[in-house]
Amino acid sequence: MKDRYDVLIIGGGPAGSICAKTCAKQGLDVLMVEKRQEIGVPVRCAEGIGKESLHRFIEPDKKWICTEVTGANIFAPDGTVVTMSEEFLGGEVGYVLERKIFDRVLVHRAIDAGAEAMVKTSATGILRSNGAVTGAKIRHMGDIQDIGADVVIGADGVESKVGRWGGIDTTLKPIDIDSCAQFLMTGVDADPEYIRFYLGTEVAQGGYAWIFPKGDGCANVGLGIPGSESGDKRRAYDHLLKFVKKFVPEAKVLEMIFGGVPISAPLNTTVGDGLILVGDAARFSDPVTGGGIANAMKSGEYAGNIVVNALSEGDISAERFKEYEKLCYDDFGKTNALMYKVKGIFMEWGDEELNSLAHSLEDLNVTEITGTGLLKKLAKENPKLLNSLKGLFS
Repeated sequence: MKDRYDVLIIGGGPAGSICAKTCAKQGLDVLMVEKRQEIGVPVRCAEGIGKESLHRFIEPDKKWICTEVTGANIFAPDGTVVTMSEEFLGGEVGYVLERKIFDRVLVHRAIDAGAEAMVKTSATGILRSNGAVTGAKIRHMGDIQDIGADVVIGADGVESKVGRWGGIDTTLKPIDIDSCAQFLMTGVDADPEYIRFYLGTEVAQGGYAWIFPKGDGCANVGLGIPGSESGDKRRAYDHLLKFVKKFVPEAKVLEMIFGGVPISAPLNTTVGDGLILVGDAARFSDPVTGGGIANAMKSGEYAGNIVVNALSEGDISAERFKEYEKLCYDDFGKTNALMYKVKGIFMEWGDEELNSLAHSLEDLNVTEITGTGLLKKLAKENPKLLNSLKGLFS
């Protein structure tokens, strides 16, 4: 590890890896650090991603593709099942990954492109000069070293400290972060071509439960609730135990995973002088589903290309990096802002409203309607819900 690089990336997940590869491939000197001793663990998601999003960055490999799914079954509180196709859901439906392998492959690709990567290496603070970020204090095996960099990329996930150190308000309200618990289970009797989502106050107040098949009778069985709904004996883990007992009682636990997922609107700003936030650090996950792999990789690529161009121009100011924010907004940020409004409405609905929505969708061909079109149809067929939905179309 040298004492200076063109780009210092803090965090070795998909966003950091794609950014590292993008920068290194175009000739920049890149260091990516990951605080954990292993890439890809712990797995903090259900591991679903849309095919189009994945193919944009890497060709699928059986080594890290567990299953290929064609749609999702969504269970309303009264048991009504709505089936949605991969074409409509896109973002989370297509493949179920083995993140422990997938994330490592992305890091390998970054290294092959010329980036340097180090595990069990964390940032303890940032370096500044005249208000601009100029590097970070890095701890490796107990030793702390100042690492200078023209640009620092904060890819350090939902707990991001880099943004806060850099003067960006990354605070999340309890209602804007999901508390999640997930079991990797064996003996799960589930259709391997469909993921499942379960809604309702008895399952997860303000959130949902899921079953993502991983082949050979294994599945990710998890549940997320907003932090505002969590409390004594009302933790995500408590809800998950009840869910497992009711829906997959014969299944056995192989692994347990706990963590938080941002379900907020995108940050007002994700850049500073010499600083860019990507992925969950920038709050780019979908506010409704919590899915963030695709947007993480997209933001990593956008950030990498902008950094390459900015360095060649000699301008690494926050003003120059606003182009990065525009690219992200045009690609997925505008949709995330809409979905944040949708999330707020759904959280106010009870089981009666959710059941009504499900009944309206039972016979709908979701492959022939857009997301906005779907919401308009729901509002039309459920006059009681029209007032809460109509603001989304203005």
